[in-house]
Amino acid sequence: MHYVIIGCGNVGMELARRWKAAGHRVTGTTTTPDRVGELQEVCSDVAVLRGSDREAVEKATRGADAVVLTVSPRISRSFDAESRIAEYADTLTASAATAAAVHPRVVFTSSVSVYGAGTGDVVDESTPPTDDDDASPRNFASGEEAVLSTARGAVVRIPDVYGHPRDIDYPSRVKMAHEMLGGSVPFSAESLLYRIDYRDAAAALAFVVENELTGVYNAVPDETVPPTNEQAFGEICAAEGLPPLSFRGEIKTPTMPVSSAKLRAAGFKFAH
Repeated sequence: MHYVIIGCGNVGMELARRWKAAGHRVTGTTTTPDRVGELQEVCSDVAVLRGSDREAVEKATRGADAVVLTVSPRISRSFDAESRIAEYADTLTASAATAAAVHPRVVFTSSVSVYGAGTGDVVDESTPPTDDDDASPRNFASGEEAVLSTARGAVVRIPDVYGHPRDIDYPSRVKMAHEMLGGSVPFSAESLLYRIDYRDAAAALAFVVENELTGVYNAVPDETVPPTNEQAFGEICAAEGLPPLSFRGEIKTPTMPVSSAKLRAAGFKFAH
């Protein structure tokens, strides 16, 4: 099989490793020429392109069996609501629309932020998207819409990704928030801090692709209900001798349990 992964960050690189080890041809993409050597270690082919560049994406995906979007907005351009507007529109909406326009089988890595705070007792795939106008849920939802408009499109909604060796750990994230943002972060204090190991995120995407699944799937480890952002980061701040963070509530994620029963029923198992 020939798979194309647009946006090879930690999840995309892990997905490429899995597929290449299984004998598949994998084309990985990056927007940064300096990362070509890194991608060549786990990909069969590498293309330098932006996901919104239709001509380049069409060329890279020609003849592929599936295209997986693991694009991620740059953190440096996501600190406040105003700066997120252009970054999320180009990275998410434009990339998804471009891929869906040139290939019939696209799987889009989305976010649980499309639910906002959520409604009801449990958040599942039937929970309606939020009408919040923040760039995060708005553009993830727009990207989903573009991909799901195709006959074979699929969406995998994930929470915060962690666990990669080069990831910034949570105490370091808190220190960075104090040093760079004055202790003010765009997230909601009441949201549950759901997380997914980067290997499980890659495995969920591979599962959806390889099993020809279509539609929307939550990929959120749901064995236990995690603490809220305020509780979890409050403990970290206390342990590090730092003041509590201030939560601006610009990006809301579910405040009630999230279910991945649909993905589990299809046969997927979280390993981490």
